[in-house]
Amino acid sequence: MDIHEYQAKSLLGGYGVAVPEGAVAYTPREAERVAERLGGNGFAVKAQILAGARGPAGGVRLVTTTADVRETAARMLGSSLQTLQTGGEAARVNRVYVERAIEIDREMYLGAVVDRAQGRVALLASAQGGSRIEENASDATVLQVYVDAERGLSAEQTDALAAAMGLPAEQVEAAGRTISGVYDAFVALDASLIELNPLVMTRRGELLALDAKMSFDDNALFRQKRVADLRDEEDGRSLQRARHGYNYIKLDGNIGCVVNGAGLAMATMDMIRQQGGRPANFLDLPPAASREQITAAIRTVLADAGVEAVLVNIVGGGITRCDVVADALASAWRAAGRGVPMVVRFEGTNRDVARNALRDRQVRFEAATNLAQAVSSVVAAAGNR
Repeated sequence: MDIHEYQAKSLLGGYGVAVPEGAVAYTPREAERVAERLGGNGFAVKAQILAGARGPAGGVRLVTTTADVRETAARMLGSSLQTLQTGGEAARVNRVYVERAIEIDREMYLGAVVDRAQGRVALLASAQGGSRIEENASDATVLQVYVDAERGLSAEQTDALAAAMGLPAEQVEAAGRTISGVYDAFVALDASLIELNPLVMTRRGELLALDAKMSFDDNALFRQKRVADLRDEEDGRSLQRARHGYNYIKLDGNIGCVVNGAGLAMATMDMIRQQGGRPANFLDLPPAASREQITAAIRTVLADAGVEAVLVNIVGGGITRCDVVADALASAWRAAGRGVPMVVRFEGTNRDVARNALRDRQVRFEAATNLAQAVSSVVAAAGNR
């Protein structure tokens, strides 16, 4: 299983790998707002697809103003990008990553893979990095170090890898933290590949992962819930709907709807239209839906780039429990990485537990006590974006 750059950076940041500040965006306005929050006078706008070599294909653009960010995002979003790693086909761009531009002094490469012949994790480092590493780096310029699972990564090994990247003495300590972070993440998350390409040293002497790629062992996802929730389903929504058994119809509006029960879903959509809003979808969660089914359904709604606000209208009773929906909602919301406004109305079984669960998992939402209030709030939120 592969994940996007912004997701990989978020995971690696938790293991001490330094990354430039940035955020994902699904619309041009979201991209502009990210740039406004970052501040400064230089930004990188990166198309998010599950393939590398995006720069030479036009998937990475450096711009100077927030207005430029918005215009660049508008051109990228919805376009198709073909790179050396897309297998001869073009990949649709449904999200972009906006981060502060970095003044680069030099580019390097750092990676981790499973060497199945050796049965060990191998760390690789090179003083050459960037989009042309396959062409420029010969076997003689890449150091490969094997890590013993019982003894772990040693200081001697991190020093050797830092030397292979040509780092000066004052950068060895920072390099050690980065290398150790990559190895720790690799083992803890059951990864099959991690690449920091390029890993850069800035003109200010900082060591940053400018790009990051991560792949995971599918057979280990049953114990990696956090990773499994990051799976990209945008290219296979029809297959996922059939697999998970939920009813979903995409519409032309901007308010995503997550509702259990076809009749309640229709009534919710009617009320949204009566208030001047435009539903983005019809979604009917099955009465006996599992957490996995609910997560897949909610991710389908959040993956729609046209969704600018979300209304969750769940009436728990019998088999359906509000807290199960809340758990799935939190996982899908974190995986999407979006900051769209969300209005949640829970009624019935474990209503209060569900609301507290969302707060505990730091999901940003507005709680509504009845459907009329929920509809009014979500229409206002969508109209203000």
